[in-house]
Amino acid sequence: MTQNSKPEPSTGAVKPSTHRPIEPDAEALESAISQLSTYTDSAQGGWTRQVLSEPYKAAREFVANRMKSAGLEVRTDGAGNIIGRLPGLASEGGARLKPLVTGSHTDTVASGGRFDGIVGVLGAIEMVEAMRRVGRRFERDLIVIDFLGEEANDFGTMCVGSNTLVGGVTPAMLDYTDPNGTKFGDALTRFGVDPNAALNNAWQPGSFHAYIELHIEQGPQLERHNTQIGVVTAITGISRFIAQFSGRTDHAGTTPMDVRHDALMAAAASALTVERVTCGAPNHGVGTVGRMDAWPGALNVVPGRATLEAEFRSVDSDWLGVAKRNIAEQIAQEAQARGVEVDIEWLETMEAVPTVPAIRDEIANAAQTAGLTWEAIPSGAGHDAQHMAALGPMGMIFVPSVDGRSHCPEEFSHTSDIANGVSVLAATLARLDAMDVIRQ
Repeated sequence: MTQNSKPEPSTGAVKPSTHRPIEPDAEALESAISQLSTYTDSAQGGWTRQVLSEPYKAAREFVANRMKSAGLEVRTDGAGNIIGRLPGLASEGGARLKPLVTGSHTDTVASGGRFDGIVGVLGAIEMVEAMRRVGRRFERDLIVIDFLGEEANDFGTMCVGSNTLVGGVTPAMLDYTDPNGTKFGDALTRFGVDPNAALNNAWQPGSFHAYIELHIEQGPQLERHNTQIGVVTAITGISRFIAQFSGRTDHAGTTPMDVRHDALMAAAASALTVERVTCGAPNHGVGTVGRMDAWPGALNVVPGRATLEAEFRSVDSDWLGVAKRNIAEQIAQEAQARGVEVDIEWLETMEAVPTVPAIRDEIANAAQTAGLTWEAIPSGAGHDAQHMAALGPMGMIFVPSVDGRSHCPEEFSHTSDIANGVSVLAATLARLDAMDVIRQ
């Protein structure tokens, strides 16, 4: 599927709609995003609303109230996911159809932006408001979710809420600790989430008709191509690790270079290894060293210990496996050559996940019908949709990010682009609502 190509029809013909279109109120959407942005940790730059923090707790109350005002039935599940339900016409008549599901997250990285995840949650709520304004209901129930803690956190986890829905949160993960030594399970308890309930929060595979997530691109492709809608083809796989280097502390002035066991130099060489391997990816591949520390941290002492935290990503699962092996082998070789021992701890890994072709076609059809330009695009960021794909058909809609910036205060998407995304989300869900089966 390429831009402006005619999408293939999906299983189950979609009848021409006689309903009024579901059009979001751009001003109301912009106002909601602005209001949510006030819930932030003022001690940090940008917008900081990290999982389990007080600003995050207050923001989630705001989201729940917005859901209720839109007419959704709201509950918080065992893992802290906020779930809004708009009953469908069929369920009111006693029929049991699988629901349509949409949503995203409202937590941020430290010193992040105002749009990542937020667009998918507040956009979905505004869609429900727009449906109410035109007296529109789907046949199927509509579920809107604000997932708990999508961003990577100090406990070494990510996509917490969506991961519980597929049974991916384990008892061992509750014992993960943050830099202060606090266990993840204890932090959940203090936040008001029962860890045992989170462990038993899984949905059954096949429990929904389709999951569609609206999101900002977080990259520059759509803006560069002057394209209004991105039809996501696949979500990147991610491998993360921590490497700990043990060398020998020595005097910086009297220890010759050829007899040093410099842990920091081994770590620095490993950072270049990550860059070298990921630059060699045949298609899509990126690598990032996000943190490096050394001890004792004095200018006149050869570092005896160092740590490096890094990740690499690709939508090519086969390449990810090869890269993992190559990076580990080359880091070990470089450390050995410098007389340094290294231990690599592999953290949570997310597999690359393709979206469902039939859903891509319906997103493209919706954009094309609305007169919006679109193109197929991979996602280099991880999303809750990756986990939801294990439960049923999944698709994603991207809207442009200005200058491709994200995870920073400069993150920005124009309200008009976000409103286009909400319109396409609504039209896509309406098309899927009319289909008996979605071919996977």
